Amino acid sequence: MSLNPAQRAAVEYLAGPLLVLAGAGSGKTRVITEKIVHLARQGVAPDRIYAITFTNKAAREMAERTERLFKRASDPRRPSISTFHALGLRALQLDPAAAGLRRGFSVFDGDDSAQLVRELAKVGAKPDTLQALRSAISGFKNEGFDPVAAAAAARSPREVEAAELYAAYQRRLSAFNAVDFDDLIALPVRMLEADAQLATRWRERVQYLLIDEYQDTNGAQYRLLRALAGARGALTVVGDDDQSIYAWRGAKPENLNQLKTDYPALQVIKLERNYRSTRRVLRAANALIAHNPHLFDKVLYSEGDEGPPIQVWRATDDKIEAERVAADIAYRQQSERSAYSEFAVLYRGNHQARGLEQALRMASVPYRVIGATAFFERAEVKDLLAWLRIIANPDDDTAFLRAVRAPTREIGASTLEALGELAGAQHLSLLKAAMQAALRAELSPRPAAQLAEFVGIIARLRALGLERGLGALAPELVAQSGYVEYLKHKTGDAEVLRWKLATVDDLVEWLGSGAIKGRLDDVVAQLAVLAANARDDAGNQVRLMTIHSAKGLEFRHVYVIGCEEGLLPHEASVLEGRIEEERRLFYVAITRAKAHLTLSHAAAKTRFGQRITVTPSRFIAELPVAELRIEGDDPQADAHERACRARGHLDRLAALFEP
Repeated sequence: MSLNPAQRAAVEYLAGPLLVLAGAGSGKTRVITEKIVHLARQGVAPDRIYAITFTNKAAREMAERTERLFKRASDPRRPSISTFHALGLRALQLDPAAAGLRRGFSVFDGDDSAQLVRELAKVGAKPDTLQALRSAISGFKNEGFDPVAAAAAARSPREVEAAELYAAYQRRLSAFNAVDFDDLIALPVRMLEADAQLATRWRERVQYLLIDEYQDTNGAQYRLLRALAGARGALTVVGDDDQSIYAWRGAKPENLNQLKTDYPALQVIKLERNYRSTRRVLRAANALIAHNPHLFDKVLYSEGDEGPPIQVWRATDDKIEAERVAADIAYRQQSERSAYSEFAVLYRGNHQARGLEQALRMASVPYRVIGATAFFERAEVKDLLAWLRIIANPDDDTAFLRAVRAPTREIGASTLEALGELAGAQHLSLLKAAMQAALRAELSPRPAAQLAEFVGIIARLRALGLERGLGALAPELVAQSGYVEYLKHKTGDAEVLRWKLATVDDLVEWLGSGAIKGRLDDVVAQLAVLAANARDDAGNQVRLMTIHSAKGLEFRHVYVIGCEEGLLPHEASVLEGRIEEERRLFYVAITRAKAHLTLSHAAAKTRFGQRITVTPSRFIAELPVAELRIEGDDPQADAHERACRARGHLDRLAALFEP
């Protein structure tokens, strides 16, 4: 398929900074990949072209598309395509001293960060308080505040507490020679803004910059973009303010305004032709989002089919709603011979999946809840990655604490506390303290012997990893650590054990495949970034997911459940005046549909044991009535549809008894 005129204009424009306002399903990824090739043809060295997106999955897909376009080129150089965090990690690995780090630093994941906050917070702090403090620290970093700036900006007692904790948190990270995920953006920004020579070197390295999903950038990410692009502004950013749905995690759609201010010569090209949805869905989407204010107006259109009316269902309660969705999926899958993977059920909150799961099981419909425990979130994977982290970085205390207890050794909390006191007094990490025979002698004999054994295993594995690489290290780690025996001892259920052992085998095989390369410490840091948002493939199953998780995806059949006031839009968002973002969320939901879209709501729900009446979402009322088929408005059509479904159900039952 050739580029349409707007896409071609976006690809070929190189006269200055460019904003591509790309509506849902308008082919933005193709524009980015084609522009990378066009830049190379115009003489820009491929390895000086940098494309940045938000997820590993999106980066992989973009890299695969680009590789197909480059495969005939004789030039072996390839563009850098990565997430913001992966680029930040690369910057820190190339210039660690500029960020106050030593080579081989660790990257703390969400669990590590949460554990550190728990250790530093006031004794007895409640989970909600701890989460609020973690969010505050993340917010400081996303806005580019260091601890001094955060303390200066603090006003309320809670803000002062968060700023003090932030300072202690950063001191502890520095002692561990570690960074968290927010640091992967915040520290490179600080480096580039403070060191003009370093910034110049990076701008020579990044001759052209492309940013995907620009509307999702936060303050720190925008500053990184500006630091890399400089005054010259050799960049293209692609985004859609109508799909900005991540304000709760720091995204700033107003960065569209900031870009125009910082680059007055900014050119704007709109991609308004949609290649995904029917005309009817797009007319409904345009009418809905027109209720939001816009810096740049756009109207999506399609040259495809008109499509069926959008179904609007009203169920007696949420249990009936779930059963109705399950039955409709079963009916459509058989009558249209669709793959189950072409169906998705979207909802505002994860709790809504529970009733759906039960209804789908009863209907014998295979499904996958997206957002359930992913590969990198499994305990076995986290345990073994902790071993890799401590092998690569002896200063990673969080990895030490996990690895030394997986497998379980005769090293209890009191021993670790005593070791921590000895390490602190000597200004050593836990592992380095455990390596000191004189310090171990101050502990009880049996735990001291176990620590000595652990230290020996780490030393042997580190030597092996440095000499032969990750592929040789991974199976030896499992063997020498005794991890398989540990799983067998602690797992009573044979099926669960089989699943856990298969996970270990999968991890070892993947680590040995050569999928990631580099020095041992750099590879381990890359693993931490990859683990942050990895997602398993759901196969041929119906997808159940939040609307936030569905962004960027498309399905032939989409069901949006719980379209009710208090849920979509969410009650908290209404109270806080964030109705525009909730409307954008609903817009994202309906524009996932390629052909068939159903919106459903319940008349009543049970909350805390009480049945309460709920009302339909205001967003349904904002859709054009001409595009909808509202259940109950046409009794004759409703009766005909019920008869067709009943016939289909009987046919399915009959098929079960066929020889």
